[in-house]
Amino acid sequence: MTTRILVTGATGNVGRELLAQLSEVEVVTPQRDRVDLARPESLRDCLRGVDAVFLLWPLHSGAALPGVLAEIARHARRVVFLGSGGVRDLSMDGQEELIRRCGLEWTVLRPSTFAVNTRWWAGQIRAGDLVRGSHGGLGMALLHEADIAAVAVRALTGDGHHGRVYRLTGPAVLSQAEQVRILGEVLGRPLRWVELDRPAARVQLIADGLPLSFVDVLLDAYARMAAQPDPEITEDVAAVTGRPARAFRQWVADHRAEF
Repeated sequence: MTTRILVTGATGNVGRELLAQLSEVEVVTPQRDRVDLARPESLRDCLRGVDAVFLLWPLHSGAALPGVLAEIARHARRVVFLGSGGVRDLSMDGQEELIRRCGLEWTVLRPSTFAVNTRWWAGQIRAGDLVRGSHGGLGMALLHEADIAAVAVRALTGDGHHGRVYRLTGPAVLSQAEQVRILGEVLGRPLRWVELDRPAARVQLIADGLPLSFVDVLLDAYARMAAQPDPEITEDVAAVTGRPARAFRQWVADHRAEF
């Protein structure tokens, strides 16, 4: 059993859930003003005495990832890595390959689309009954952040997870239009999707509060996803945690106050 865990991204959606679910271990969370993953050496102080690291990659560039992994390997013995499809210069496969070669006990979490992404629509929903965007027919296996955290806890604190890549998905594929419909049903509102072309969708995403640097990355990703088959549903959440993945309807119920 590991006894001291460093959690990166502790104030984020998954990180907060992870902290809530961890028990009987000492958790270290880096201070934002002292740690910058773009500078691997800034991790050095908070890695002393750490057994395992939950590493969420939040940057849009993967240039610093090899250095961060090397720094972790000097101190810890285990890493649980949550990758990102939003890294412009390093694919999920490329991220996974770096983890495989890092010299640590490793586990990779490859998540489907986060259910929390639907928060982008909160402003539109508060303003009316229409949600505007592109690729309304795009299917996604929306994943509750609590399920990601539950898998991460077991990989960080238990045995039998070394060398495993867990492909985490929600229990069903839902188009964006269907997501809006479910949001409306849980909220008791007649919400409806309105399809936009790319220029109009770009304007809407910026209005929704997405960083300008991420808007085109997201729209490009949607275009790639739309050209591929719907994502395959996996049972990895249930296999690791002993309970099925939470449905999107449950996620909305858990977050309804935000809409």
